[in-house]
Amino acid sequence: MQQDLTVRESESGQAGALVDMDALMAELTGKARSAQRVLAAMPDARKAEALRHAAQALRDAAPTIIAENAKDIAAGEARGLSSAMLDRLRLDEARLAGIADAVEQVANLPDPVGQVIDRSERPNGLQLSRVRVPIGVIGIIYESRPNVTADAASLCVRAGNATILRGGSEAVHSNRAILAAFGKGLAEGGIPADAVQLVPTQDRAAVGALLRASEGVDMIVPRGGKSLVARVQAEARVPVLAHLDGICHTYIHAAADRDMAEDVAFNAKMRRTGICGAMETLLIDAAYPQAEPLVAKLIDAGCELRGDGRAQALNPKILPATAEDWDTEYLEAVLSVAVVDGLDEALAHIAAHSSGHTDAIITADANVAEQFLNAVDSAIVMANASSQFADGGEFGLGAEIGIATGRLHARGPVALEGLTTYKWQVRGTGQTRP
Repeated sequence: MQQDLTVRESESGQAGALVDMDALMAELTGKARSAQRVLAAMPDARKAEALRHAAQALRDAAPTIIAENAKDIAAGEARGLSSAMLDRLRLDEARLAGIADAVEQVANLPDPVGQVIDRSERPNGLQLSRVRVPIGVIGIIYESRPNVTADAASLCVRAGNATILRGGSEAVHSNRAILAAFGKGLAEGGIPADAVQLVPTQDRAAVGALLRASEGVDMIVPRGGKSLVARVQAEARVPVLAHLDGICHTYIHAAADRDMAEDVAFNAKMRRTGICGAMETLLIDAAYPQAEPLVAKLIDAGCELRGDGRAQALNPKILPATAEDWDTEYLEAVLSVAVVDGLDEALAHIAAHSSGHTDAIITADANVAEQFLNAVDSAIVMANASSQFADGGEFGLGAEIGIATGRLHARGPVALEGLTTYKWQVRGTGQTRP
């Protein structure tokens, strides 16, 4: 196999020596594996205290981090990044305080490692237990959002995993500044420096090398756009925990309360349009009597609506939707709208177009709400709540490493428990198998 060669960058971003990317990744993963063995054996209280140090270090370094983030914002504007991507990239005092608070929240969560999932005893007297253990070394590939650097690092450390982070070039200065502060705090708490590493180059070849590192990496988590996640899923020789799109639906049932329907739909789309839990398709029951003011509120707020024929009849400003609109994650103030005939048609539309991330119903009919919750096969299904609650912090899980839409291992917000696996412990008294 042909080796990937790239120019390794220094911490200042200057070009350095030409390096073999597979060799570089072997170096990083080897260090991570050694650090993980130390980390896995640490008492929980020590890991938690180290994360509290890391949270404080982030607060102390806020001026530096924000200044470095400003460099990324300026570069992103010069490159013509979308407003949604710039919003995900931008840090201010409030967002950075939230990042530090999230790290501290992870420190305060119960430790999943060592938890006994279940116990049983066989007729021959063997006692069996399934016990949670760290996964090992986790590679995380992400774009734009610098908060992922701290979120991912804190979750991995708390669950006893080492992590190798590969952030996007658009956030390179922010990521380096965050990790420098975070690592300083971890060191104060006695965590090995190699437990959290940032790939030292922005060359795309680094992604390929990380995806090939099956002997050094136990799981890959991609966070970013559809093209990134698709590439990871196509090329990885390591198990992948991911979702491709956040095509989230909100269905306004005929029995929905008007104020609730308008408030929840508006929040689901317009609170933050650039996050994966933002509503991308609004389904309105044909029997819902207050559809016109519902869509007018969104239009008046600057949201572009694209609808089917019946939706267009609700407001002349609604543009015609194409077939592609129903399968598009806009991540901006654009929304597709369809009018449906009852619950069954809403369920059929969701089944055909949902990405399995988050789908919601607004209704005052408790029986219909339960039917929807049971029938929709998505990672998160909601009744009478905004899809923007699709977040690990809002679920009481602390920071999350991402939303998983698959059906194996973890599903929905992936927090501490999702970063563990389990092993069987068998205790006997000398039994032999006949």
